[in-house]
Amino acid sequence: MKENTWPRDNYSGSGGGLYTGSGGGLYTGPEGGAYTGNGGGAHIGAGGGAHTGPGGGLYTGPGGGLSTGPGGGLSTGPGGGLYTGPGGGLYSGPGGGLYTGSSTEPYRNNWPPASILFHHLRESRLGDYVDLLERYGWR
Repeated sequence: MKENTWPRDNYSGSGGGLYTGSGGGLYTGPEGGAYTGNGGGAHIGAGGGAHTGPGGGLYTGPGGGLSTGPGGGLSTGPGGGLYTGPGGGLYSGPGGGLYTGSSTEPYRNNWPPASILFHHLRESRLGDYVDLLERYGWR
């Protein structure tokens, strides 16, 4: 994720918290948790979990699960399943099915869970906007 450009002061209130470092910082409130490092950290609360490293980490809650490495990992919950490698893996649940190959190919079954879509967008140039949308409840 490219470095955030908004001021890294202390924000409080619903969805507030503290931003520090390169895309890092701390978020609290309904979409709360902590982000640290370059796009990493922990994201807890509704749609929460932990997100560590460049695109990696753990997501829990609705659409949650585990995501590690550049696009890989595991996603559980409604629309969850297993997602591994750069765009590959397995999805199960309401949006499930099997998906393999690069992340630029169309999905072979239904759309993946929102957390995976957000993950792909976060790794693109739209990553900063996705963080803001997630923070204010658009999941």
